Formats: sequence, C-alpha cells, structure tokens
Amino acid sequence: MPRFAYVNGRYIDHRRASVHVEDRGYQFADGVYEVIHLFRGRLVDEGPHLDRLERSLAELRISLPLSRAALSLAMRELIRRNRYSTGLVYIQVTRGVAPRDHKFPADPHSSLVMTVRPISEFPSEILENGVRVVTVDDLRWARCDIKTVALLPNVLGKQAAVESGAYEAWMCDGDGFITEGTSSNAWIVTAEGVLVTRPAGIDILRGITRQAILEHADEIGIPFEERKFSREEACAACEVFLSNSSHFVTPVTNIDGVVVGNGRPGSLSTALHNRYLAFMCASPRALS
Repeated sequence: MPRFAYVNGRYIDHRRASVHVEDRGYQFADGVYEVIHLFRGRLVDEGPHLDRLERSLAELRISLPLSRAALSLAMRELIRRNRYSTGLVYIQVTRGVAPRDHKFPADPHSSLVMTVRPISEFPSEILENGVRVVTVDDLRWARCDIKTVALLPNVLGKQAAVESGAYEAWMCDGDGFITEGTSSNAWIVTAEGVLVTRPAGIDILRGITRQAILEHADEIGIPFEERKFSREEACAACEVFLSNSSHFVTPVTNIDGVVVGNGRPGSLSTALHNRYLAFMCASPRALS
C-alpha cells in the first residue's frame, strides 16, 4: 500500500517527499513539532496537542502557515489516504526556506510537513514486565518547555539507553534530580501511595499525556504532588512509570540496574494505564 506525506499543501508519495536544503529546520533546528497518537481511528488529545503546537510556535515567533481548522482537515485527509487505524501523526512547522543567516529572514514563509506511520498497540509484555531505564546527564538548553526539533541531547540519551539494553534514559539536572526522559515524562509512587512528577516549568516539556494522567488521578482520588525527585528516591519508590503520547503509561521496574519495588509493574501504574486506555477508546473518531 502506498504511503503519503503532506508537504506544504501537497500530498506526496512518502518516498519522494522532501524539503529544500535551506529550510531553517534543517540548518538551524528552527522549528517545532507535535506527535498525536492515532488509536483505532481516534486522534487522542488532539485539542491539547494543537494548543501546545500553537504555544511553541508563539514562543519562537513562527506563524502557522494555515488555520487550525485547515490543519485539522489536512491531518484527517492524510490519515484517510494512508489508511492507518493506529499510528503516530507527526506535525512539523519550521520558519521556512531562506538564505542561511542566523537572524530571522525579513519575509519568512513557514513550512509545514506531516507524516503518519503505523505502530502496534501497547505490547502486553511491557504491561506485564515493565521496562528498564538508565539515567544520564541533562545536556539540553534552558527552554525545554518548547517542543523544538533540536533533539540532539535526547538522541544521545536514547542511544545510551539502547546500548545498555534499556528502554529509555531519564535525564538528571546538575543537582541530581530527574527532569524527564528523552521522549517521556517521569513518575514515581511513594510508600504512602502519593503520585509524584516534576513540576512543568521551563526545564521539562509539559506532556499532554502527563496532564491527562494528573486529571485522571484527581478524578479517582489518587493523591499527587508536582515536585522534584532524585534518582535515589526513584530507585526506592514503590512504583515507577513513564508517560508519553506513544505508549501512555509504561511501568518501569529497573533503574540503572536497581530493581524497583518487587520488580513487577505496580497496581497504580496498571490502573492508570487501563483508565487512559478506556479514555482513548471513548475519544471521537477522526474519520466518519
């Protein structure tokens, strides 16, 4: 089956999709992105994702090249053409093509690229066994709240995880506190049953799934705190998990070789995973 990409208003064979060599996203990482989970024909948390896209663009003073309504329509047409039911929709907006110069171009025309790729549903073995994470130094810039395409520290951290046989790398700040994963937010559950995650300041990305989890926890009466926690506190926690738009709530059972709790996914992590799964199943379908 042919696969399609969206590039600046055109639906193109994915194998032939391209952008100009002087696109500022390519030369300066001068752009932002979003990833939306397509789950059984449903765009999960579409509104909050597009809200964050618009915020990231505003922080970098980049204009969305079309209206939000038109973007949603283009996204749905791309899904329809690709005929995927479950996958990830990738949206990238850059400042556009201009002669290479650090300062903003005088008359910028932003570029919009979208792709869809299929993914499998959440692997049952991960929910049953959990995953391993390793910790690395956080080498990123000071505005991690903006979802930019400048992801080299994240790439290096993820590669360190892969080379050590782990699923994810959690980054630690200069004081030894965990900020977030290379592509996820980090969570622990204390001995008192309190859910803990780092506050969403400029030093981490305000994850859309992260926010949904806090809302679900509040609805079912799970106490939570937004505060910093160290690697040592995470290793000693009753439960640990990570969250993102790809795999929602993913139990963590090992950190840097230290077994978390009894080495099995905890009941709270599993309950939140199942609740989020039910929430996704209840979301409206992207295509009628």
